[in-house]
Amino acid sequence: MHIGILGTGAMAQALGEQWERAGHTVVAGSRMRGDVRAAAQHGTDAVLLAVPHTAAVDLVTGLGDALRGRVLIDCTNAVGPGFALRTAGGPAMAERIAAAAPTTRVVKAFNLCHESVWRLTPPVFAGRPLAVPLCGDDEEALTVVRRLVRDLGCVPLHAGGLDRAGLLEATAALLIRLWVGEGADAQAIAPPLEHSGVQGLSFGSGRVPA
Repeated sequence: MHIGILGTGAMAQALGEQWERAGHTVVAGSRMRGDVRAAAQHGTDAVLLAVPHTAAVDLVTGLGDALRGRVLIDCTNAVGPGFALRTAGGPAMAERIAAAAPTTRVVKAFNLCHESVWRLTPPVFAGRPLAVPLCGDDEEALTVVRRLVRDLGCVPLHAGGLDRAGLLEATAALLIRLWVGEGADAQAIAPPLEHSGVQGLSFGSGRVPA
């Protein structure tokens, strides 16, 4: 596949290098280098948006037709001082990006892990491959991103439409708070599947259908 990456930072490098190893052709660009439009034009199969969240909306707005029809993967996290989610109350960052680039097909993905995780080949922990949740409304776009997830040695999970991207963004803020702020093993907050209550047991004040 032909993949464009908007951004040249650590996330862009980590994911781009892995996709190149998988046989894809990758072109990355940034505003500072002046080749961000070339990267967008190269990404006929997918474009990864890997810039600070403060620059994301302006960047995709300025690229206009270069992103028309593209699968646009948003891995940004709008987390500010005190580990606060800057998009709390909505809309989610992914929804803002989709509104700024309405001719693209936005998929939220790759936002829950530090760039060092994406450099692992593959990211497998205690014998279990890393799972990557995706949010998006376009099935063809989701299919493309699922392949890119599998090319990293990970397992794609469908987390709902783009209207649920805010949940992924809030999850990132919570995990970063626990990992960085508390030095906690955030993975320990979730029980194994067999103890998750998926057969209709109550979740707090709510209830999951059987």
